[in-house]
Amino acid sequence: MRKVKTASGGTAVQIVEKRNGRRRILEHVGSAHDETELAVLLSAAQQRVHGVQDEMLLVEQPRREPVGPIVEHASSEVLWRVLTDAYARLGFDQIDDEVFASLVAARIIEPTSMVDSLRVLDDLGLEHASRRTMVRTLTRVGAGKYRDQIAAACFAHAATAGDISLCLYDVTTLYFEAAKEDELRKVGYSKERRVDPQVVVGLLVDRRGFPLEIGCFEGYKAETATLIPIIEGFQARHGLTDFVVVADAGMLSAANLKSLDEAGLRFIVGSRVTKAPGDLASHFRWHGDAFTDAQIIDTITLRRTKPDPARLDTCDEPVWNPQAHPLAGRAEWQYSRKRADRDQHTLTAQQNRAQATIDGHHPPLKAR
Repeated sequence: MRKVKTASGGTAVQIVEKRNGRRRILEHVGSAHDETELAVLLSAAQQRVHGVQDEMLLVEQPRREPVGPIVEHASSEVLWRVLTDAYARLGFDQIDDEVFASLVAARIIEPTSMVDSLRVLDDLGLEHASRRTMVRTLTRVGAGKYRDQIAAACFAHAATAGDISLCLYDVTTLYFEAAKEDELRKVGYSKERRVDPQVVVGLLVDRRGFPLEIGCFEGYKAETATLIPIIEGFQARHGLTDFVVVADAGMLSAANLKSLDEAGLRFIVGSRVTKAPGDLASHFRWHGDAFTDAQIIDTITLRRTKPDPARLDTCDEPVWNPQAHPLAGRAEWQYSRKRADRDQHTLTAQQNRAQATIDGHHPPLKAR
């Protein structure tokens, strides 16, 4: 057996024979893209090597013609069986479309285009449909509402095997090497710093990371404008009214928080702050500005008005609850010494570069 790096960054597992100083590939077991897949392929290759050795004896012959077993067909049956079993266990097999299922499995093995999926299936040694059939299959995906069926299966699995009381949301971008834009693929802010047409993809998952809802938006769509449509679609699809939405600083906007509040949803939004807000004024007055690493301060933050000056007169911060503080939210502030040291290092470096420019030791990048 031997492991070979592929052009796509994976690891190919092959069964080879060395005869007269030459290597000959007897079988291509498959390609792996993580340690789990590699372990499965190595185990399968080991079993096949032992099986061949137990069944027959390869005898050296002076002729060039191959002597012994001739591999007419090889397939990565173990890997394929694992994927198809998981596909069925999640309930995705309710979509009676074998071509679509093969495209999904090929995409998991190696994220690539529909056309290149033919090459992935060939590498696995599996029979597959033609390119024209795959194109027709992708056309059926929209008309047959495959996404709705998959979303229903994902929700059923998460509701029985997990917990959907807390959902996490994030956004990414997918670019296309296309010369022109269309109605969906637009040039916009790219997380990969590219200028190609792209789409914005929003994903809602449960607390374990299992997908629940996915949405695709125009490439120029702002991240903050994708949260509410995904949440509303998820609610309408499953009739939910009460769960907690967790998002990062990219989703932090007054309009989003107001919409979530009006929908009766609870939310947790995380964000780094560059300066101490007014909510901590009482703490600074009574306790000073010295913090211990990982120290947490629990405060009440007003949503639409400035902090109440009267709160500076008392040392104790009131405990938040929705009934007593309908116009306020709960905020938890955590101090990180590592983050503070890194910020201070960055600020010092910026100051030194600016001073070097002023002193004439370093030319400015542009007029300022």
